Amino acid sequence: RGGFICLHQVFVLLHNPNVLMEHSLIFDVTLSPGHQTFPEFLSVSKVDGVQVTSCDSNNKAVEPRQVWVKKLLDSEPQHLEWQIQSCLDAYQDSKEYTEDFKQYFNLTTGIVCFFQVISGCELDNETGEVSGYNRFGYDGEEFMSLDSKTLTWRYTERAVSFKQKWDRDKARLLLSNNFFKKICPQWLKIYLDYGRSFLQRKDLPSVSLLQKTPSSLVTCHATGFYPDRADLFWRKDGEELHEDVDKGEILPNHDGTFQMSVDLKISSITPEDWKKYDCMFQMSGVKDDVIINLDRSVIRTNQVSSSLHPAVIGAVVGLLLLSVGISGFFIWRKNISGKELNVFFPIVKSDKQSTVSKMQLSYLCFTV
Repeated sequence: RGGFICLHQVFVLLHNPNVLMEHSLIFDVTLSPGHQTFPEFLSVSKVDGVQVTSCDSNNKAVEPRQVWVKKLLDSEPQHLEWQIQSCLDAYQDSKEYTEDFKQYFNLTTGIVCFFQVISGCELDNETGEVSGYNRFGYDGEEFMSLDSKTLTWRYTERAVSFKQKWDRDKARLLLSNNFFKKICPQWLKIYLDYGRSFLQRKDLPSVSLLQKTPSSLVTCHATGFYPDRADLFWRKDGEELHEDVDKGEILPNHDGTFQMSVDLKISSITPEDWKKYDCMFQMSGVKDDVIINLDRSVIRTNQVSSSLHPAVIGAVVGLLLLSVGISGFFIWRKNISGKELNVFFPIVKSDKQSTVSKMQLSYLCFTV
């Protein structure tokens, strides 16, 4: 009975589809001191939302997550060396962060928490302007961040205990400034040049209508699209609906593409009016939209006919569980406001004020 394990995960509503092309290089670091299953340190780097490399405290090696990234590391050994050294440096820094967190948040034995650190830069294609960010999350909230322009820390009320120590650490600020202005933009441009054909492609999604029961919400689900500058919404008579709909976040797939969904409440829609509704997918820079009409005949449901043999049902369930296990696992939990959310934790593969519209940090506790 070792107390509680608190899982912290950062979820970001990524690019606004109305924002013109901006590119980003993100380092998403998860710290899990004392955990027996997860690495104590895990860093995943992403270019334009696509995972490109990862490293962790168990292997202390850089793993490419895309074929073109492997070719880059093979052909540019100095980049691989930089990645490895950066991983080792970040791991050492994380130990200091962890001690600070445990001290200031008074974490005692038996409580193992996941902290989140997000740092990176983004490049505006039109102006050439580069901006950086460094954010820390704990206990369901962002509690401190670094302003890359003024090189000053912004503390929330619960993070004021960090102020005295971190404000005096000028060496940390100088390193951060060098990262924001030189290192991060330099390697972002290298990634963009080398992975141009992959990163600048446009893939339209497969769009489906899903429903649990005949009376439940109808979910319009789009998956396999790239990039993530996209929108998905329900319409009635060609006009976007803003009531009786619930739009989800854009989430990453394991193959570097994205998925999103939007629910429609149908309880007040008469059968005669179904033909007035459709779901539309739009992608920035693509003229052709994907439209699927609200139609019973195309809705996929997870209801199983009572005539099916139990063994068949068991086999179907088993395959579904296996498919989830391959790519990751979903956890239903409530955030601090009590709202139920669907959380996806990818397997080891696992934003910024302009293109990122919102950052949301949440946590989940287990007894162990």
